[in-house]
Amino acid sequence: MKDMGIINCSTTQAVPLIIGKDTVYVHSEIEQVFEDNQGNPTENLWKCHEIQYEKDEYIKILSEKNASLESQLTDTQLALVEIYEGMVV
Repeated sequence: MKDMGIINCSTTQAVPLIIGKDTVYVHSEIEQVFEDNQGNPTENLWKCHEIQYEKDEYIKILSEKNASLESQLTDTQLALVEIYEGMVV
């Protein structure tokens, strides 16, 4: 993982996720920029916070998040069953 910080990007890059050949770019805090550093008006300029992952690293992170979500969903379903069973009695 490489945290690139706040970067300038084009309109096509101002999206939350870009999947390249071997790198995944995750963008957050996407905002349009109306002036450059010298105060001149700009068009089609954006800034965002960019984190770069190797594809395998990103797939591993997604897999771990999915496993965690599955576990949380199971816990929620069990809790709902307990509540339902308590209401039926």
